[in-house]
Amino acid sequence: MSVQSTTLASGLRIVTDRNESAGTAALNVHVAVGSRNETLAEHGLSHLIEHMAFKGTRRRSALQIAEEIESAGGDLNAATATEHTAYQARVLPEDVAPALDILADILVDSVFDAEELEREKDVILQEIAAVEDTPDDLVFEYFDAAAFPDQPIGRPILGRPESVKRIDRAGIRAYLDRFYGANTLIVSAAGAVRHDEVVAAAERLFAGLPQAAAPKPTQARYAGGEKRSRKKAEQANIVIGFESLSHTDPDTYAAHVFSNAVGGGMASRLFQEVREKRGLAYSIYTFNWSFADTGLFGLSAAASPRDAEDLMKVALDCVAAALDDLDETEVRRARAQMKVSLLTALESSPARAEQIARQTEVFGGVLARDEIVRRIDRLDVRAVRAAGRRLLSSAPSLAVVGPASRSLSVDRVAERLRTG
Repeated sequence: MSVQSTTLASGLRIVTDRNESAGTAALNVHVAVGSRNETLAEHGLSHLIEHMAFKGTRRRSALQIAEEIESAGGDLNAATATEHTAYQARVLPEDVAPALDILADILVDSVFDAEELEREKDVILQEIAAVEDTPDDLVFEYFDAAAFPDQPIGRPILGRPESVKRIDRAGIRAYLDRFYGANTLIVSAAGAVRHDEVVAAAERLFAGLPQAAAPKPTQARYAGGEKRSRKKAEQANIVIGFESLSHTDPDTYAAHVFSNAVGGGMASRLFQEVREKRGLAYSIYTFNWSFADTGLFGLSAAASPRDAEDLMKVALDCVAAALDDLDETEVRRARAQMKVSLLTALESSPARAEQIARQTEVFGGVLARDEIVRRIDRLDVRAVRAAGRRLLSSAPSLAVVGPASRSLSVDRVAERLRTG
């Protein structure tokens, strides 16, 4: 492997993966803090900080930040997730140090101008409104809330209008002081990069960053339940799911293979039975998400109101039947899908920079590609079926956005799994 890792005395971790054939470099500053670290009063703060980071520092205005990176042909981006926030740049090899300087500047020395803050809060309110107008996004917010009610992990990452409006500069500073420290950041780089150069730049640029409290989110408590909205629409967007496994659970790979096998592509059981044979939905797929201490497995589809209950029955029957008759051909195909996904990330410098940072956070180091492939290849039908049984052992969660009969309910989901 070309992966190299260094931990500075401050606790800042730097991890790189050089690709000799790459023509560009991807930089990523990964902060091990996300929306589930927020109190109720801070809801939406992680995402707002991500926005505000690009709005000016003591050395650069927002326009200067954009002009500097784009004059070099590069781009900046950022993303907030449930358990982390990432700030990213992609540039030519000779611009790695200047790009990292910009990333360090926006994270260490942003001014959070009061007028800019009010403008950006308005932008986020529009972003929240856009989700409200997008049923296939909104239904997943409802699903999270049904699965983890009244918990940070079940709240939308963007925040709520009332919580975003309350955030002020003092709240931002307090959150940064609490969580943004040298020991909570990982600087990662992939592509046309040199490890020693990245380490030297990171050591210099983040030298003044103090230690922060190690983020310790509240233990997730999966509950299961139902949340729905009868928004006027032509279709009902539906998500049915269950508690899944954490990143470090020994059965996590098998759970991902089970999800791919039953609903991960056009050849999957769900797609063939629900769409191709019965025409009950245009799109249907499964997902399997892992977090530090829990996870979520489920299926998502959209159907006309008259077909919603039939879709639920057919889809659940498909998933439940796989616990007993999933075969080697399906497992082999699902394993191949996982390996292609892994290798695709290796071929994309931005994806690889993000991947090695996340693995460093979760596992304490970067996982060897060949070892991951071996773990996937070792999974047989028995292991994958067993993981599927674990996934379906919890109480179900149901989210519906759009018109659908009340007969499509979480109780009917549980009943179908017992009797189907």
